[in-house]
Amino acid sequence: MDDVVADLSQDRPRLGRSSTAERVADILRDRISEGFFRPGQRLSEESISEGLGVSRNTLREAFRLLGHERLLDHKLNRGVFVRLPSAEDVSDLYRVRRVLEGAAVRIGPAPEVLAVIKEAVLDAERAAAQDDWQGVGTANIRFHQALVSLNGSPRIDEAMRQLLAELRLVFHVMENPRAFHEPFVDRNRTLLGLIESGQPEKAAAYLDDYLDHAERLLIDAYAP
Repeated sequence: MDDVVADLSQDRPRLGRSSTAERVADILRDRISEGFFRPGQRLSEESISEGLGVSRNTLREAFRLLGHERLLDHKLNRGVFVRLPSAEDVSDLYRVRRVLEGAAVRIGPAPEVLAVIKEAVLDAERAAAQDDWQGVGTANIRFHQALVSLNGSPRIDEAMRQLLAELRLVFHVMENPRAFHEPFVDRNRTLLGLIESGQPEKAAAYLDDYLDHAERLLIDAYAP
């Protein structure tokens, strides 16, 4: 509990003067995307409300919002838990990703977005060199969030943030994070090169194969 309080207290400046449930939900969603909260973990109202300096009522409303996003489960008389998506959820998540990311890579490069994508690629390569596979997963999430922003739509960006937070929960089913994440360090670099060189159709075809590969690995991890 003390670790949660200390860690979340660093997020208090994000709340501003008016601590709203939406801002608390944003923080918790980001923490899920970063792998700070794991599937099946019970979320303590006491430690999170203390860490963020918000009321229990505000936190409960944030929990409800994240429940609607399929990130949390409310279990009667037991509390609030981080959700573990199903294999069916994985298939649906990848169905949506093909639409959002496929459209993005066909639009073409935007210098300010490419800078963010490149930094995510470098972060993943640095984390891999340090054998930090959770860090690689976090950089990969940022890579795909930036990729989708090529669409130039705040609504798509928001949808992708929610989708990627749910996807991060799926990553935890992998018993060997290195075996899952390592191939995509190089694949992200290759995809970036295709976008930078102005080859949208090749980038889209490469992305389709990329997402098929990732989906197969995750679905296989659910198999008994």
